Amino acid sequence: MEAKQELRRGHEARRRRDNVIASAAVVVAVALAGVLQGTVFASNPTAADYEAVKAGLNNPSASASASPSAAQTNAPGVPAASTAAGKTFTGSLVLNGSTLGVQIDGTAAPQAAAVFKSLADQGTLKGRVCHRLTTSATAAILQCGAADATGKSDASYTWGPLENTPKDQKYPAGTIAVARTSNNAYGNGQQFFITYKDSTFPNDSAGGYTVVGHVTSGLDVVSKIAAAGVAPGGSSADDGAPVTPVTIDSFTLN
Repeated sequence: MEAKQELRRGHEARRRRDNVIASAAVVVAVALAGVLQGTVFASNPTAADYEAVKAGLNNPSASASASPSAAQTNAPGVPAASTAAGKTFTGSLVLNGSTLGVQIDGTAAPQAAAVFKSLADQGTLKGRVCHRLTTSATAAILQCGAADATGKSDASYTWGPLENTPKDQKYPAGTIAVARTSNNAYGNGQQFFITYKDSTFPNDSAGGYTVVGHVTSGLDVVSKIAAAGVAPGGSSADDGAPVTPVTIDSFTLN
C-alpha cells in the first residue's frame, strides 16, 4: 500500500512540474510575440517611405542604390575637408569647347569643395562625359563626371557626409551639386550635376544632395545642350543621354 501511495505522489509531482513548465512556455511565447511585433513589424515601409523610394527613381544618382547601413567613412585618397574649409574657389568648366564660369564654396560644403578642388588639380575629370540629361518641368539637369556613357562611377572613391542640402528640396538654376548613390549619405563620388532651370528633387532616406557651388557665367551652354533633347532609349522621354554627346575638356579651380 505504501508503495502505491508513493507512486501516486510521484505522478502528482510530475504533473505539477509539467504544468509549471507549460505555463512558463506560454509566458515566453507571449513575450516573444511582443518583441517580434515591436521590431519586425515596426520596420515595414510607411507610405512616406514608399513615396520617397518612387521619387528616388528620378533623382541624380551616380549608380544603383546603396544600403543606408553602408560604411560611413571616406575612401582612401579622399582629401580632408580642412583643406577647403572657409575657402572659395573660382574657375572654369569647359564642355565641348564652351566655357562655364564656376564658383565652389568651401564654407558651406568644405568636404565637397575639397574633393572637387583635388579632382580639378589632378585633372581627373578631363575627358570624362556628361552622360545624363533631364528635361522635365521639375527636373532640369546635366549630370557629368562619369567614366563613360553608361554612367559608370568609381566605386573605390566614395565619401560623405552630405553638406549644404536645401531644406526646401529646391535647386535653383545654376546650382552645382554632387550626384550620389540613393539612400546613402556617404555615396558621393566624382559625379556632379548642373541645374539649367530651377529644379526640385525630393529627399530620399539619406537626405538631399550636397550643393557645392554654382555657375557664374555660361549657363546657356548647358541650356543649348538641353535644347537638343534626350536621345531615344533612356529611362524616359525626358531622362537619358543627351542627343549631343558632351565631353569635359577641362575643369580648373583657383
